[in-house]
Amino acid sequence: MRPFISRIIKPWLALAATAAMVAATQQGCSKPKDTASAEAAPTVPEKRENGVRVVELSVTEKGYEPSPVSLKKGEPVKLVVTRKTDLTCATEVVMDGYDINTPLPLNEAVSITFTPKESGKLVYGCAMGKMISGVFMVD
Repeated sequence: MRPFISRIIKPWLALAATAAMVAATQQGCSKPKDTASAEAAPTVPEKRENGVRVVELSVTEKGYEPSPVSLKKGEPVKLVVTRKTDLTCATEVVMDGYDINTPLPLNEAVSITFTPKESGKLVYGCAMGKMISGVFMVD
């Protein structure tokens, strides 16, 4: 009975322990499921400051929220982004084509102003290849 336990059971236990450790280390930069679609766009209240649309975003364990958000081409936007977790790699906002690469200190609101130039899907995200990302749908 002893050789059976040594040859069969111990390797399975080692494999299970290794899988659990790998899963735990990947938690910080795991990509959330891409559930963002234009049809599922959450309703974001329209806020304005001096004619500029204000959009509040949060960085949580789920990523950038809310997403997607509808914007208008040519309309200035002020993003107010607050990172509420230290459990993801989304510690900044990177937006290609707009020269935006802004650090997000934990629990501090950061303002980012830009004007969408083109209609379509505008993806923003973390500096790790937008592994954690959000979407603006620009009309």
